[in-house]
Amino acid sequence: MVISRIADGIWRQVEQVQDTVSETFFEPVIRLGVTGLARSGKTVFITSLVANLLDRGRMPGLLAAAEGRIEAAFLQPQPDDTLPRFEYERHLAALTGQTPHWPDSTRAISELRLSLKVRPNGLLAGLQGPRTLHLDIVDYPGEWLLDLALMERSYEEWSVETLARIADREVAARFNTALEGIDPAGKHDEVAAQELAAVFAAYLQAARDAGYSDCTPGRFLLPGDLAGSPVLTFAPLPVAGASARGTLHREMGRRYEAYKRQVAKPFFRDHFARIDRQIVLVDALGAIHQGPRAVADLRQAMGDTLAAFRPGQNGFLTNLLSGKRVERILFAATKADHLHHRQHGKLSAIMEALTREARDRAQYAGAGTASMAIASLRATTEAMMPHDGTELPVVRGTLLDSGKEAAFYPGDLPEDPSHLLNPALAGAKAWLDQDYQVMRFAPAPLTLRPGDGPPHIRLDRAAEFLIGDRL
Repeated sequence: MVISRIADGIWRQVEQVQDTVSETFFEPVIRLGVTGLARSGKTVFITSLVANLLDRGRMPGLLAAAEGRIEAAFLQPQPDDTLPRFEYERHLAALTGQTPHWPDSTRAISELRLSLKVRPNGLLAGLQGPRTLHLDIVDYPGEWLLDLALMERSYEEWSVETLARIADREVAARFNTALEGIDPAGKHDEVAAQELAAVFAAYLQAARDAGYSDCTPGRFLLPGDLAGSPVLTFAPLPVAGASARGTLHREMGRRYEAYKRQVAKPFFRDHFARIDRQIVLVDALGAIHQGPRAVADLRQAMGDTLAAFRPGQNGFLTNLLSGKRVERILFAATKADHLHHRQHGKLSAIMEALTREARDRAQYAGAGTASMAIASLRATTEAMMPHDGTELPVVRGTLLDSGKEAAFYPGDLPEDPSHLLNPALAGAKAWLDQDYQVMRFAPAPLTLRPGDGPPHIRLDRAAEFLIGDRL
């Protein structure tokens, strides 16, 4: 077994060297990771990005497109034969059909390769012909990314942190009650273990629905073919120190370590460690609507997210000897079309404040980071509405639940992000001077001109930050 693992590791290094040499000297590849927590819009982002790179009429902020240097863009088979293909065509049909609807959300990892034929610019533009650049887009659930933070935590550390964090959450009441009837030092009973794990998994689902972002282990939310397996049958227990063999606490700890070893680590090794550009999509408006505690939780999750990356600059020897580093990371607040453009700057400032500490660490390591407010697919229009002698900047759209047309004003975001972050850090339960609302809009019917992709907000600027330097 040891020899087999060593041989497997050597073969992986050989494959990595071959890939690096090929990408460096022949057709370069950008491996773009797309992630975000539930309902952040990963599927819509990828679908709209690809559609707008194929038809670039709405991409003036992508300089290579604005200068006409992208001669062609076309989809190709993905390089990873073991990964499902991102279902671009099906998702695009859902968004652009006669009765448009939002596509299904991300349930597992998938990949898509878009190849771009690009003319060089600068002094050598007249001496060189166009070259091909491959953009490999890797879509994966954000909950899996948060699992990487577990790699440095023991079962006891994770249990203490988790139980302290959820002690006063209403959605955790059932799990906290279930713990009262459990003796962690008692003999392991599989039926009791499965029941407790099921209650804990139900808590994680409820916490995610309530707007919390710290819902780990992530595979409890998206178990797939692991459903019912021992690696998904554990829960935090309040025990300090070592426990005796055969106890519930010892078995739960063993399964936690198996989860890290057999689920979290292979994801990092096989997929995540190969990413060199990353966008993290964030439903910041949803967290603000849920209240200060959800905002504080989101801020912590953003810190844990960026801590999972290996930020820094990539060079040929870096790739060859130690694997890729994430060169650029974009934190994007989605659903900017739910706000009038007058508030987009405020949303961007809030996003920057939420990720400030994490971005500083990444920049120190040499990675480029940015925050912005985007809408991958614009579902609303803007208007001014009279109200109490003044005019409110509103957005109009079709409500997802009722199908009715409505004008919506969500509330005035503060100019200073600290007005949101300070109550969140102080543990406030509600906003004192504002009531922030969120509406769910359906995608609007589209009539696209030849050469135009779907309408968006700042998708072109996001693409310029993520891949513009390589074009």
